Amino acid sequence: MNSIIRIFSVLLLIFFANAARAADYPLPTEGDYTIRDFKFASGETLPELRIHYRTLGKIDNDSRGQTRNAVLLMHGTTGSGTQFIRPEFAGELFGKGQPLDATKFFIVLPDGIGHGKSSKPSDGTHAKFPRYGYIDMVEAQYRLLTEGLGVNHARLVMGTSMGGMHTWLWGELHPEFMDALMPLASLPTQISGRNRAWRRMIIDAIRNDPAWNAGEYPAAAGQPPSLRTAAEMLWFMSSNPGLRHKEAPTLAKTDEVLDKFVEQIAKADDANDVLYALEASRDYDPGPNLEKIRAPLLAINSADDLINPPELGILEREIKRVPHGRATIIPLSDKTRGHGSHTIAALWKDQLVNLLKESKK
Repeated sequence: MNSIIRIFSVLLLIFFANAARAADYPLPTEGDYTIRDFKFASGETLPELRIHYRTLGKIDNDSRGQTRNAVLLMHGTTGSGTQFIRPEFAGELFGKGQPLDATKFFIVLPDGIGHGKSSKPSDGTHAKFPRYGYIDMVEAQYRLLTEGLGVNHARLVMGTSMGGMHTWLWGELHPEFMDALMPLASLPTQISGRNRAWRRMIIDAIRNDPAWNAGEYPAAAGQPPSLRTAAEMLWFMSSNPGLRHKEAPTLAKTDEVLDKFVEQIAKADDANDVLYALEASRDYDPGPNLEKIRAPLLAINSADDLINPPELGILEREIKRVPHGRATIIPLSDKTRGHGSHTIAALWKDQLVNLLKESKK
């Protein structure tokens, strides 16, 4: 098993190196920061909480010792920081002369609690893992930056989907820490309506699955069948109807595409990890404290996002309460990908450039 892990690690480094050379940005450096006796909002404690991260670039402190070039990028539910190292994101942003030029910025890509290579239920504790929430995830990110990496100020805090929701919380919990905020594919309100419903469907499917066995399903038996339900729901919600129909125009093709997607999820994910990740959104509610956000904030959603549909009018209403906030909706086009538009940087990077100019100190 160890030899397989070493081979996989080497292949991953080769992939990153090739991607970096192709896009002209530095190879990411990976590391772990361990937080001792981390206390969760639930009151539970974990003796050692491991937060995995990737960084690109180097820290630049001014004459007063304040960090001036740090950028925090936070991923979505069941994702990891690795998802940003791809042509449509890093290839558009991290290269020389690009908006987040990694030769100028210190870019931090953490894996949230319960995700990627950070501490999570599937490490061995299963359903005995502490019940973490978004507040816990933001606190761990803050401690990674300040205690683990020596970052005392951020030029930009930015995230996609769940990471976008974390961005709103960052602005409220640490209002003086950053120069600018950019949440993508998120709403500044409690999880509710259809957004809560699809999460609840997956949660109920897993918890009511006899094979889940209170989180103690044997590894030899494979994942509980309910993980398939989770994958099917994610496929359904994560793109727009036009794109899904284009790739699955017949009954047979739809079954083929869906089965392939589910198979990939079943191989890569764990039912306990997915369950915890979805339940973590229960404490997300930035609505009451939007006025506390001090830094310039640009919220970007897309018109074809089924998870955060613009017809609700929530973003347009709530952004008025953010002192230096504004919002924009990317119109539907053949380039948008529904909720997944957040990772297609070409759709919004010009607005990122403007935000960085406006917030420059």
